[in-house]
Amino acid sequence: MFQTVVFDTKPYDHEPLQRAAAGADIEWRFMECRLCAKTAAAAQGAQAVCIFVNDRVDRPCLEALATLGVKHVALRCAGFNSVDLPAAQELGFSVTRVPAYSPYAVAEHAIALLLALNRKIPRANNRVRDLNFALNGLVGFDLHGKTAGIFGTGKIGRIAAQILRGFGMRVLAFDPFPSIEWAREHGVEYTDARTLARECEVISLHTPLTPETHHIIRRETLELMKPGAILINVSRGALIDTAALIEALKSGRLGGVALDVYEEEEGVFFEDLSDQILHDDELARLLTFPNVLITAHQAFLTREALAEIARVTTANLVAFANGQPFLPETELTSGAKPGAPASKAQS
Repeated sequence: MFQTVVFDTKPYDHEPLQRAAAGADIEWRFMECRLCAKTAAAAQGAQAVCIFVNDRVDRPCLEALATLGVKHVALRCAGFNSVDLPAAQELGFSVTRVPAYSPYAVAEHAIALLLALNRKIPRANNRVRDLNFALNGLVGFDLHGKTAGIFGTGKIGRIAAQILRGFGMRVLAFDPFPSIEWAREHGVEYTDARTLARECEVISLHTPLTPETHHIIRRETLELMKPGAILINVSRGALIDTAALIEALKSGRLGGVALDVYEEEEGVFFEDLSDQILHDDELARLLTFPNVLITAHQAFLTREALAEIARVTTANLVAFANGQPFLPETELTSGAKPGAPASKAQS
């Protein structure tokens, strides 16, 4: 039996993974705690660990896992900035991810945030529940005819752009690796980052977190943006400098901000803190603005996405257990496979 410890799990994780592994020789051990150097001991007896976005798999954690005989790290998400890949390679770990579970889920959530924020749906809903049917303060604007900017045109960014084109918006895009034929087909215009920031009423971020994209939205970027612009982020929290964002909101420059991610979300998002004091002062400040809408990293949370995450994760675990190739585009490091000679593991 191939034992896999699944860290940072919630009830909605269990059933899709168990269904995907039906008939496979995998024994799941579900843990609510996040994986880090201090909790790595929970993987005792396992051959693999399965992690999510806020697990911290740095060198000390990997070294602790290596002493336990763990050789495979399976991310059930697309982002891998929480894993020290050079250390994993050096220590002989294979690391896999789920590069595209459901780009529609994330793109559609971005658009849902935009619509809810622009038309002030949460505030309107709260009012009518209190039998307040007044419309004062609920004025939005037509998306039709406005300009939207898509920062990053991978699978998610392209779908978001196509949806916005369906609203009759002009769509500008920036990506260091542009998809020229796709843009031509869908009427999307590529431009530079500064032009995108200056010309768009709506800007949506769809790029991975790398050293180059860390705080791509900062004071200088925000000063370029049109007064009243709406900013959407469903990618990674650290794309935005939170302190600069708060200053832009306080000045009234931004029309609204919708976030499904936050740069200090670890230990907050995915948890029920309703009976506790929130110690993150910047997040607490964001929550006071009437033109800020925040969801707790739920853009991926659809039945289809959960099923695909489970399918790809399970397939890679089975491949690792049998010494077979991983699914295309999922392998991040080429560590040892069971039964592989030591020389291969170090190559």
